[in-house]
Amino acid sequence: MRGRVKGEGRRVKGEGVVRGEGHGEFGAQSGRSVPRSSPHSSLFTIRPSLFTILLTLHSSLLAQTDLQLPRDAVRLDSARFTFVAFPRDLQLARSLMAASVAHDTFPGLPRTTARVVVAIAPDERRFREWSGPAAPEWGAAVADPVARRIVMQGSRASSAAGDPMVTLRHELAHLALHDALGALPPRWFDEGYASFAAGEWGRDELLATNLALVLRGMPPLDGLDALFEGGESRAQQGYALAHRAVAELAALDPERGLTLFFGYWRSTRSLDQAIRRAYGMTETDFETRWKAATRRRYGALAFFADVTLASLLVLVVIGPLWMIRRQRDRRRLAVLVAADRAQEARERESALEALLALPHEGNATGAKLDEPPGKSRQTNDERIK
Repeated sequence: MRGRVKGEGRRVKGEGVVRGEGHGEFGAQSGRSVPRSSPHSSLFTIRPSLFTILLTLHSSLLAQTDLQLPRDAVRLDSARFTFVAFPRDLQLARSLMAASVAHDTFPGLPRTTARVVVAIAPDERRFREWSGPAAPEWGAAVADPVARRIVMQGSRASSAAGDPMVTLRHELAHLALHDALGALPPRWFDEGYASFAAGEWGRDELLATNLALVLRGMPPLDGLDALFEGGESRAQQGYALAHRAVAELAALDPERGLTLFFGYWRSTRSLDQAIRRAYGMTETDFETRWKAATRRRYGALAFFADVTLASLLVLVVIGPLWMIRRQRDRRRLAVLVAADRAQEARERESALEALLALPHEGNATGAKLDEPPGKSRQTNDERIK
């Protein structure tokens, strides 16, 4: 049965179709693509230990008008949110919906009333089918700001998918930023703001252990986009630096944060002009400040962390060799000590033999050594007579 199904926890009948209000429907694939307003209108969010990646969806199934859902899919509605889940994920869907409704504002942005459909995939295979072939293998959630849909993994996701509350908050921040500014934000700001709004402060740990900040220096802001294309490890560095840049920008105005900045950006359509009017500095000045603050805060930590790691590596590699040599030296020393003791024993025996070999015919007085003393005196007396 097509159409909206009211009530929490009710099963969808017929073809398992769940229809959003004015934002397309989940059902049989029609092959029609949702138009993209910008290269950043379709976003992937990836969570290896809360890391995200931003990709453009080309032939993704998510960007199509319809998605095929089994008949036992359940729809939950509250405020502006519609969740589609399966029986095993209903408790997760209710928790995510409650958290989304309770915290439905984002730093510096006006509160949006646009509806959002969140589909929780029951397993990895279904998530891949819904997110499309462009999604990386480590992806945990996918967002399409134009269609206002989010597809995320459910309770069977691995630990690498991270906290589902944080994952959904990150995706909703992408949609909120797109609602307010459209295609204005560059790629690094889009990801950095979503991470900042989701409270992903654990990204700082990556900067604290990254020796590249010390050896190669900080990339420019517009150079962060290239990091997203350089594989997972480089992308993780890009996300961490983008998060740090948005956090540094918000800290320039402790009272209003990003509020004035977003207003000026929307009106001037220029990032540099928005920074000038909101914080009294140019984009170049902010970039210099961001680089210095990040290097000052994390560069020394990264250096000492990598030195410690290098020391441990040397210990692991050199330690066994040192132990082998030490044991060999001990064996050699034992052999030398035994040889010295044997030599000393031979010398003592030679000395004793030499003493025993001395002549025994007489002593200093001319008397025989084996004659009794009395007999010797008698002979002398006789000689005197």
